[in-house]
Amino acid sequence: MKSANAVVIGGGILGTSTAFHLADAGLSNAALIERKFIGAGATGKSHSLVRMHYTNPYDAALAQVSLPYFQHWNELVGAGDCGFVQTGVFRFANARQETKVRANVDMLREIGVNTWFVDPGEIQSIDPGLSVHDLTGAAWEPESGYADPLATANGFARATTERGGRVQTGVTVTAILSEKGRVIGVETTDGKIATDTVVVANGSWASPLLNPLGFDVPLVPKRVQIVAFRRPDLDRGPQTTLIDGALGIVVRPEGDQDTLVAIGFDPDPVDPDTFDESIERDYIATCRERLIGRRPAMAGAPSRGGWSGVAPETPDGHIVLDHLPGYDGLYVAVGCSGTNFKTGPGIGKCLAEWITTGAPVSVDLHAFRASRFAEGEPLVGPHEYGEGAVDVWR
Repeated sequence: MKSANAVVIGGGILGTSTAFHLADAGLSNAALIERKFIGAGATGKSHSLVRMHYTNPYDAALAQVSLPYFQHWNELVGAGDCGFVQTGVFRFANARQETKVRANVDMLREIGVNTWFVDPGEIQSIDPGLSVHDLTGAAWEPESGYADPLATANGFARATTERGGRVQTGVTVTAILSEKGRVIGVETTDGKIATDTVVVANGSWASPLLNPLGFDVPLVPKRVQIVAFRRPDLDRGPQTTLIDGALGIVVRPEGDQDTLVAIGFDPDPVDPDTFDESIERDYIATCRERLIGRRPAMAGAPSRGGWSGVAPETPDGHIVLDHLPGYDGLYVAVGCSGTNFKTGPGIGKCLAEWITTGAPVSVDLHAFRASRFAEGEPLVGPHEYGEGAVDVWR
């Protein structure tokens, strides 16, 4: 029987970051197991924003810990290139939302995020191509932007192997094995692996592994569509990244030629193994209409296609990060709800700290515990925006 001092299940940003941090901490026999290939799930289809703006300090703290990895990838990880592009990120406010945006900016500044509120004139001075007629201002983060999600996950995986860890792709974990309240291994399609530490970070495929162990948090797979538009020649200058609650879209550049647009989760659950990975004609039209409303010069922008991904949503729209009671050695990082690419480096760091030192050090993860739902304490910020589908980008 094979053995490992830790097994991480899932080859997305959460799994690869955790495996990297375990190997970096000296667990050279840690193993990452991925059913297909690195980035095959939600990570590979991510909009991959890197920003600090949240409506609660807990996610924001994870984003703060994560930002330096994107900014200083060579120094902190050293393998590959995460493709980080610093565009700056706006979180727009209209008259209905301004009080909440200002309150969240104040909260973020208190915990050290480099952000401030700007008025419509300042928005246009930063990005002249934006229409601001319906806005009263925005939260502005000059250090934020986006990254390449596949390059990020693959970089973490490669850095794991360079530090002595193992990465196995094309292998499915079919069961978590336990004895007398302690993890003893995993069953896979390639045989058993003996271990006393397991991290479940396999996104929409986590429930079949966790539910038999009494994990009762619903993880509902939801589809997210992303459309790419080719910029007209007259709009090829630098573009900022936009979280636009007023129009209900998220917009970011993709290189210097394309612009990516998304609205948020589709309303109905999907099967993560059979969902439609294409995009719908009506969705393209809606994204185009809203994009032109914010960037009028994109009126002549042809669609370049797009894709759909799937991510598991929890009841409060926030991830579960926990050490499951009753199974010593079992950790979970599940229910990303479409918002944890940007916090992935910090989550992996915290989980590795928990496993190797007995507690997460960089960020207190108590707010993300699995029991919060049964305790009637879902993670809800005091100034949530409540914008429906686009609220997934909080």
